Amino acid sequence: MPVPGPGYSITVRLEAPPSASAAGDLTTAVGRVGGVLTAFDIVESRPDSILVDITANVASAEHADDITKALDELPGVHVRKVSDRTFLMHLGGKLEVTPKVALRNRDDLSRAYTPGVARVCQAIAANPDDARRLTIKRNTVAVVTDGSAVLGLGNIGPAAALPVMEGKAALFKKFADVDAWPVCLDTQDTEEIIRTVKALAPVYAGINLEDIAAPRCFEIERRLREQLDIPVFHDDQHGTAIVVVAALRNALRVVKKPIEDCRIVVSGVGAAGSAIIRLLMRKNPGDIVAVDIDGIVHPERPNLDDNLRWIAEHTNAKRQSGSLHDALVGADVFIGVSAPNLFGAEQVETMADDPIVFALANPDPEIDPLEAQRHAAVVATGRSDYPNQINNVLAFPGVFRGLLDAQAHKIDDEMLLAAADAIADVVDDRLNASYIVPSVFDAAVAPAVADAVKAASRRHEVVSGA
Repeated sequence: MPVPGPGYSITVRLEAPPSASAAGDLTTAVGRVGGVLTAFDIVESRPDSILVDITANVASAEHADDITKALDELPGVHVRKVSDRTFLMHLGGKLEVTPKVALRNRDDLSRAYTPGVARVCQAIAANPDDARRLTIKRNTVAVVTDGSAVLGLGNIGPAAALPVMEGKAALFKKFADVDAWPVCLDTQDTEEIIRTVKALAPVYAGINLEDIAAPRCFEIERRLREQLDIPVFHDDQHGTAIVVVAALRNALRVVKKPIEDCRIVVSGVGAAGSAIIRLLMRKNPGDIVAVDIDGIVHPERPNLDDNLRWIAEHTNAKRQSGSLHDALVGADVFIGVSAPNLFGAEQVETMADDPIVFALANPDPEIDPLEAQRHAAVVATGRSDYPNQINNVLAFPGVFRGLLDAQAHKIDDEMLLAAADAIADVVDDRLNASYIVPSVFDAAVAPAVADAVKAASRRHEVVSGA
């Protein structure tokens, strides 16, 4: 059974007798069926009853029903209403547009809108670069999806993807003061997506591609980068790769191994896995072995697409074949961005001394973290309820803050590596096996990443003559 957490949080409003034992009876009932009580509030007290709000983390909708039933069955208790706190947070969406200027009188209106605004329009028509200075383009990013690969939910379409994109935009604002807006496209045709994003691009200073299925995401990103004069960043690829590279740099410091001597197994060769492999190769690892649902990737394997063919040609120096379990034998590092429950402690035991295990599949990792810890020196997951959470929010807000501040036109691997180093450096002397990346709420992260990306962007312009 899944562990209760804040993703499933309910508030039960109920009437109960005003007895001395009422509070204990109610909290015991919640605990008896596995709920985690987070708040107990008396809303109203009368001589014959009390009105109580009980808030609890639960594991699922069915678990919520069990808790409600356990409370309602107590003598004298009547459940009035059950609220799902996650759905309440999403009512009406999580974003709004707020003007930055006051419109108090006719003079204000004349400058913000007609007739004064016409002078600003003419200035931009004469010098299009002024759009970055005189419009929202200066600080605005489009969060673009087609809804084809949303979280672990799959192809659920653009409308169902919108709550995720809203959340992404909220994170941009919270952590880096970047104004981001969801752009959910009702098409999964590669050509139409490219045309549409190009048509929308004048409003934005950057494009964040999100939850677009592989392999289409590779072509969409490549061609948009070629055709637009603003940075295009696919967070599922590059955000994940940045944080993994940062975490691995620090994990290798813990076990005192140089990456040049390490054999790294990457499970999952979609958007995230492919980007991790490509960015890790810039660090000159001893070898990388990629594994997908059909086993180890090697050049002789049939039916390789363009992405897998490139990976087959540039990894797996010994041309090994076989399964994930075969790949793990003697490996120094495992990085999983694939599927749950693929191996156990017995396979970790076959790895090299002091192995590193990054089991990042969400919500259920490739190996139970507690199982991995039996033999691994360092364990990381994508979850917030275990140490060493590999979370893209460590990367993308600061990356775009730096790109926007530099008024960058492109993004390259040097900027991604600079972001990874900045994240790793924030840990500093706090480094240990349970703390290889900073908390997502560490206020030092986004500014450090932004400064590093901004500096790398300016170096890029000097070298390229842009």
